[in-house]
Amino acid sequence: MTGTTHSVPYSLPHSLPHPAAEPRNVIVVGAGPTGLLLAGDLAAAGVDVTLVEKRPHTVSNLSRAFAVHARTLEQLDARGLADELEAIGRPVGRARLFGGFTLRFDAVPSRFRHVLVIPQYEVEAVLERRAAGAGVRFRYETEVTGLVQDADAVTVRVTGPGGEREELTAAYVVGADGHRSAVREAVGLPFPGRSVIRSVVLADVLLDEAPADTLSAHATGDAFALLIPFGDGYHRVIGWDRGRDVPDSEPLALDEVRAVVRLAAGHDYGMHDARWMSRFHSDERQVPEYRAGRVLLAGDAAHVHSPAGGLGLNTGLQDAANLSWKLAAVVGGHADPDLLDTYHAERHPVGRSVLRISGGLLRLAMARRPWTLTLRAALPPLLTRIGPVRARVLGRITAVGYRYAAPRGSHRLAGARVPDVALKGGRLYEALRGGRFVLIVPREPSAALSPGRLEHLGDRLTVERWASARRTTVLVRPDGYVAWATDDDKADAETVEAALRAAGGRRGAA
Repeated sequence: MTGTTHSVPYSLPHSLPHPAAEPRNVIVVGAGPTGLLLAGDLAAAGVDVTLVEKRPHTVSNLSRAFAVHARTLEQLDARGLADELEAIGRPVGRARLFGGFTLRFDAVPSRFRHVLVIPQYEVEAVLERRAAGAGVRFRYETEVTGLVQDADAVTVRVTGPGGEREELTAAYVVGADGHRSAVREAVGLPFPGRSVIRSVVLADVLLDEAPADTLSAHATGDAFALLIPFGDGYHRVIGWDRGRDVPDSEPLALDEVRAVVRLAAGHDYGMHDARWMSRFHSDERQVPEYRAGRVLLAGDAAHVHSPAGGLGLNTGLQDAANLSWKLAAVVGGHADPDLLDTYHAERHPVGRSVLRISGGLLRLAMARRPWTLTLRAALPPLLTRIGPVRARVLGRITAVGYRYAAPRGSHRLAGARVPDVALKGGRLYEALRGGRFVLIVPREPSAALSPGRLEHLGDRLTVERWASARRTTVLVRPDGYVAWATDDDKADAETVEAALRAAGGRRGAA
């Protein structure tokens, strides 16, 4: 932060006078993918949203993130956006890892059995159009310089494009403003961790001899290189040379990128005509709390890690999908604020897991000690021969393998991700596009679950029927996870109403 900014502890109870009426709006800070998805979701749910971004509103063809995994594509499908992005990007069905092992995505239990290679700016463009169409107000070239909060509201201090200072008040603020988050600093939350690698080079280049149609990784212990095809002739190169440890500000030339790739892969594929090059360092950090009173953090503001696995953009978008429906319910007066505590409880462990996975992949790429080299050599046959191990690795990388903790005594499905199952009238992720809970009942439900008995829940609930003969009744959250389920054919509308109330933190009657 700049100027006269100073940190204000979020626990101060009376730092501001109480507003005349509790506000019902949200300020999202940061117009990257996480902030755009979150703001669009909130606006689509009828919440008054302002999105603050310190950068100017310009269209860029430069991007660090490049991969959208299966679980993120499912979340985008639930918003009617996946097919558009699939048409723009390039589906890649396999990745060649260190030691020649190929990780195949066709084994992922999802409609999207691939990783979609697509520049981050293309994802942002689609999310921005959706957010604008839903009514989000954009405030570009506006920088957060501090905030204060009390029991009723948050006031954010900002500086506009002409240097004018202003205060914006909201019921809640979400910091999605990256690893140098001004929101995180303003509430005084620490960001513990460390830098794990410096002088990683990025370049988008043309190749005379393109590698096989895969995401390909190469490593020697003294260097690594990852090559990703964009589908437009260009390849993204991510590389590192142990002997070239220089600051991020050091100029980067294409000859250096060529040298890194030759060191890692044995040749440079005849790379030429770089349209973008950059140098960066990689940190592993995670904030201890994703919620500080009326302020919440998401995406890189909450966690950062190495680029290994392409997990950063995906984890941030999944943070947004988890938080948006909860925040909309609270701001709309339909749920108690305690519901927001489940955001930290569910997403913090996932963020911690992502740090471990990306960090582990990075360390394998950098391996030079005998025991780490032995581990790297043992990994391909382990993944090839042991199906459960391969499935777990795929589940973590693509995020389809995560499930959230459920209360003791819950149904075995509670907390699990629901795949895009077939329904009598279509498929689940089409039904989720309304932003409501989806109740899936048997094809011939009991009289106690007839549509007429559930009509009064229509503002919160969509009722669908299994396309199969399955008898389990499942209540699916707006983010595609099981809130409640029962195998009991005697389930009735009152039971469903109680489950909906418990899942959504609903005040009073659901």
